[in-house]
Amino acid sequence: MVKAVQRVWRLRTRIVDESHLPCVGGAVVASNHVSYLDPFAIALAADKVGRTARFLSTQEHFDHRVYGAAMRSMRHIAVGSGGDGEAYRAATAALAAEEFLVVFPEATIARSFTVQRLRTGAARLAAGSGVPLVPVAVWGTQRLWTTNHRELNQRGLPLTVIVGEPMFPAADDDPDDVTVQLRERMKQLLDRAQREYPDSGKGQWWQPRHLGGSALTPAEAVALDAAENAARDRREP
Repeated sequence: MVKAVQRVWRLRTRIVDESHLPCVGGAVVASNHVSYLDPFAIALAADKVGRTARFLSTQEHFDHRVYGAAMRSMRHIAVGSGGDGEAYRAATAALAAEEFLVVFPEATIARSFTVQRLRTGAARLAAGSGVPLVPVAVWGTQRLWTTNHRELNQRGLPLTVIVGEPMFPAADDDPDDVTVQLRERMKQLLDRAQREYPDSGKGQWWQPRHLGGSALTPAEAVALDAAENAARDRREP
């Protein structure tokens, strides 16, 4: 399916160091998040090493009237607001069954197109299950579909996925410390993906401000997310 989607968009996909993805056994893959299409990009990388990815995703995606049924049929794992024990238990069971699990530890799309603060769930899952924690950077998907931007009629865009060396957190490691290390590795991978991207993003909405684009700064993005979350909470009964 992922290959068919790639053909439709005629993406110029570049996957770097996919050999860092384990071909067998359980694994937690932690990726940055710039687009609704990031799972598709990571699934392409997983397919190159013969793996099928399962994703942890928010409950709202499972409730969606269009693609919710597909999320359930592919056995992805729903995470409630703020995370929940049921999701953690399901993820742990998947890792015990030697499955390939993908987490977006930023928990939301980064409108600044930089690596935001990470939650500790990916580190805790990997350490608690004794499986590798693999950092990944995705770049280019935001040009097709991201928060407040959807341009799915484009064809032939470059897409980059860079896989970092696995981390092997131990059960007694501090998950906060592991998460700090994970974020630094993800930042390095994303910096590389942005530097090596073949299209210039100067002045473009999809390029980070520090690289000459017009995206929100990290502080602006955090403030806007907080304001929107607060407004959503006020609307809910």
